[in-house]
Amino acid sequence: MRAIARAARVVVFRHGPAEVRDPARWPDDGLRPLSRKGIQQTRRVATGLSRLVGPVSTLATSPALRASRTAEILGKALDPPRRPVPWTELDAGTLSSPILPRVRRESAVNRTLVIVGHEPTLAEFVGLSLTGEGIAVVRLTKGGAACLEFPSAVRPGAARLLWLLTRKQLSDAGD
Repeated sequence: MRAIARAARVVVFRHGPAEVRDPARWPDDGLRPLSRKGIQQTRRVATGLSRLVGPVSTLATSPALRASRTAEILGKALDPPRRPVPWTELDAGTLSSPILPRVRRESAVNRTLVIVGHEPTLAEFVGLSLTGEGIAVVRLTKGGAACLEFPSAVRPGAARLLWLLTRKQLSDAGD
């Protein structure tokens, strides 16, 4: 008997609102944190997102502080809670193409992944997943997310968009 392929879901989540870029305060932009208000907003978003996605197999994050802190907040809101795993493929300023092979490897054993990162990389990853080309076809707000489903194989152009929500919409889902 032939095995039936199960769909892999990938939730693409942009980090929460961060402090304003300031090279004098953070010469290394990777150390720029979430703002105080951004932490509060991210907590509300995390509650809403956790209600929408249900159990998560893998929670991956950019190593940048604003993204890893966003992922930590989300990880605590998930049921069951998850500890974020840093992926260099998600770091700020990286290309979207290396993310897909990593998602493919992870989705072979983990069916629901959440990846936390930055624009424009995440929007280009969504474009690559939907159209086969690494072009931005959506715009993720800070604290916004998109849910992709790969019905059979994780490859360029094979995904379908299940939803795309702003930070406000995700916050409302948590109320």
